[in-house]
Amino acid sequence: MPRAHIELDRRAVIAPVRRRTFGSFVEHLGRCVYTGLYEPEHPSANDEGFRMDVVALVRELGSTTIRYPGGNFVSGFRWEDSVGPREKRPVRRDLAWHSLESNQVGLDEFARWLKLTDSELMLAVNVATRGILPALDLLEYANHPSGTTLSDLRVANGTPEPHDVRMWCLGNEMDGPWQTGFMTADDYGKLAARTAAAMKTADKDLELVVCGSSGSGMPTFGDWERTVLEHAYDHVDYVSCHAYYQEHDGDLGSFLASATDMDYFIDTVVATADHVGYKKRSAKKINVSFDEWNVWYLKEHMASEEVNDEWRHAPRQLEDVYTVADAVVVGNLLMTLLKRSDRVTSASLAQLVNVIAPIMTEPGGPAWRQTTFYPFSITSRLASGEVIRPVTEAPTYTTARHGEASLVDVVATVDEDRAAVFLVNRDLAEAAQVTIDVRGLGSSRIAEAITLADSDAYARNTLAEQHRVTPFANKSAALTDGTITIELPPVSWTAIALR
Repeated sequence: MPRAHIELDRRAVIAPVRRRTFGSFVEHLGRCVYTGLYEPEHPSANDEGFRMDVVALVRELGSTTIRYPGGNFVSGFRWEDSVGPREKRPVRRDLAWHSLESNQVGLDEFARWLKLTDSELMLAVNVATRGILPALDLLEYANHPSGTTLSDLRVANGTPEPHDVRMWCLGNEMDGPWQTGFMTADDYGKLAARTAAAMKTADKDLELVVCGSSGSGMPTFGDWERTVLEHAYDHVDYVSCHAYYQEHDGDLGSFLASATDMDYFIDTVVATADHVGYKKRSAKKINVSFDEWNVWYLKEHMASEEVNDEWRHAPRQLEDVYTVADAVVVGNLLMTLLKRSDRVTSASLAQLVNVIAPIMTEPGGPAWRQTTFYPFSITSRLASGEVIRPVTEAPTYTTARHGEASLVDVVATVDEDRAAVFLVNRDLAEAAQVTIDVRGLGSSRIAEAITLADSDAYARNTLAEQHRVTPFANKSAALTDGTITIELPPVSWTAIALR
């Protein structure tokens, strides 16, 4: 049985827990919006047409900031299509996902949905095919109180109070040749700088996110960030990171170590941003918005015929059904984001409903939790105060994709009267016996110890078996003389709450 020892001290502070770390993402893609969030004919729908069974699950998930409306979708989006009387809104082709967009849910409706879930809006603007003036128009419509043409239009459309959107994304994945209107780093950096400067002329307190690389495997990775930030550094506050992971060719060991790649990604982007800052003699620090991350079986999606030229409304696309192993990886990726809270101050799990999502729905039927729902919801609920850096002694193993990785990974948070420890065991076959010295936390009892694991690492929750996989109380957890002992099953994620 592998053994690990962890020491925790409340003085080893990395950074505060950032509530925006627990953000998510809603794109007009597949069934995320239509029959996901919005289904007027559903028995649970409210007067706006939103599914209240989904609202309840989103609140349980604990998502905080929702990035909207894309994603690749935003690069062909005319925001004006999505406001005003619904019967007058145009139907458009979405080139990103080869589907039809009815525009029945737009900015004002989505903002009202956000109030149901106590979430903050993070709005993306189309700089790919539109540019500066439409971005300024959207800013005026969304945020100006009244007394101008566009703010008065919002009022006339039934939203008297401004949306007061604070975070804005300047496009999406502009380095990707799949992106409508993609650009070179030089072209995008210049456009992003001009757009950001103009938006901050309207409101100097906006928080603006410039597009970083679409993934660490992009051929321009690193150089893209440097070039873009050399243009836009003085005008923006965040650079984005996007990363998706999946198991390749049955290599579960490498897949379980995916968080080591995310850590490398963050390290590289932070170093590049700081390099540009030093060159500019700037005291400002650019933070990371990791505003797309998840497990996504992209290889299988690319081999399918989901995206085609049939131009359908809300087709079933990217509806991955997640396993226990997928959930362990998602939990571990979230742990890594917490560890990097000194520079990763916003993040978005992509996406929220049906499309590579923790929540699934059936039209006219139920909504249920995927396996990945649980580590996110539990971490969002338990993590508070400050993130602390653990001292860990654990065996390592060799992976084909990520080199050496620890069998046991851990992060902890501590608040005035409570603490939480999050752990994964990446061993494929054996439980890990772990001891955790918590004397430095001043904790006196275990409030709960919850584990997500299964004898079948590929077990899933489906429409037919919605509760096949659920977290369970880890009864091996004990706290004696300031030391926790706990057994972590193979391929597992665990949370311990302390008081």
